Amino acid sequence: MSNLVPAIRVKNLSFYYGTFKALEGVTMDIHQNNVTALIGSSGCGKSTFIKSLNRISELEGEVKAEGSVEFFGQDIYSRRVNLNRLRRQIGMVFQKPNLFPMSIYDNVAYGLKIAGRKTKSELDEVIESAIKGAALWDEVKDKLHNSALGLSGGQQQRLCIARALAVRPKVLLMDEPCSALDPLSTMKVEELIHSLRNELTIAIVTHNMQQAKRVSDFTAFFSTDESRIGQMVEFGSTNQIFNNALDERTRDYVAGRFG
Repeated sequence: MSNLVPAIRVKNLSFYYGTFKALEGVTMDIHQNNVTALIGSSGCGKSTFIKSLNRISELEGEVKAEGSVEFFGQDIYSRRVNLNRLRRQIGMVFQKPNLFPMSIYDNVAYGLKIAGRKTKSELDEVIESAIKGAALWDEVKDKLHNSALGLSGGQQQRLCIARALAVRPKVLLMDEPCSALDPLSTMKVEELIHSLRNELTIAIVTHNMQQAKRVSDFTAFFSTDESRIGQMVEFGSTNQIFNNALDERTRDYVAGRFG
């Protein structure tokens, strides 16, 4: 644990949608080449938090952040930050697959083409590598030019992961990526998370306590108390949070004694 390096360092972050305070005073490190799970009941601020880490929430309307979010030492809320570059380096996979109505190949190529400077052979190589990285290649290699919308839900979600991987991010944010998937597809995504942890840093929002225990190294618990929405109660190693939490609220939540 002593050689942990923070990929993202969050300090006293409060976040507003208009005048509504969705996060209050959150401080935590998301460690490089580890998986961090974010748990808590619906509406507690988990998704707001994860979307604040690459500023994707700014696409949803008027927002304001107080405090700081540093990505390998860079303040991501600085006016000098290139948002397109930031979002390539800190990729995002959403709750529901958000594929474009185009081919499997073109979905994965989308971000690469925006970034430019890739020949057809280079594109082919990177796209194959990304789809293999998402553990999907054997299932789609013979239909790369078919519509991505013809894939199953689990395959679509893994293709979204491939699209994120194609631009070679340093961090991958996952907002309940398995909530709409069947158990087999969920298992494949969890296996994928395990295989990717050596290459990049992952933060995942999940309502599934067993999933958090299976896939993560660290866990952050956000308050389920309506009077304390957006506050982080406790952060620590997943083993500590689930087996020896310091806060009674955390112990009640992970044991199912809440609500």
